[in-house]
Amino acid sequence: MALTNRYKSAPGAGTLAALILVLVFGSPWYADWARDNTDPDTAGGWFLRLLAWPAWRFDSSDSIQEIFAADLKAILVVALTFLFLYLLPGSQLARARGTLSQFFAGWAAYVFAGAFAALLTALIRTDPSLLGAFQAAGDGAEYGLFTGWIIGIATLGGYRGRR
Repeated sequence: MALTNRYKSAPGAGTLAALILVLVFGSPWYADWARDNTDPDTAGGWFLRLLAWPAWRFDSSDSIQEIFAADLKAILVVALTFLFLYLLPGSQLARARGTLSQFFAGWAAYVFAGAFAALLTALIRTDPSLLGAFQAAGDGAEYGLFTGWIIGIATLGGYRGRR
């Protein structure tokens, strides 16, 4: 019912959807399941593995720096989604609730959030490089492009704020 409430805000609904995506599909349990039970050479397997991109974890054989970077990436995806949803004018300036501008603003916000979260966290990983940061940003944008439609749908119908 929360997503159909006529008083919801577009940034709030999109951020909640992003939080659910990251918590559920970025969890260590889902990431392990996707890695073990899907075929990366099929479209469905590729997509199920892509959903686990902003993976967070508690323990690993990686260094503390790598674990911190992965966890920070997951947090930044959610925080930057809110920031970009707030800053992008489509959801705020739409003449009527539920227009395509809200959908595309939500989708674009998730693409930007994924790219910037990956770019920022690539710089704190072990042995960072500019090329590695650019490649990570590309991976984040790819994640946002193929999963951002979910955020776009969540933002539909949100109020645009004061005139």
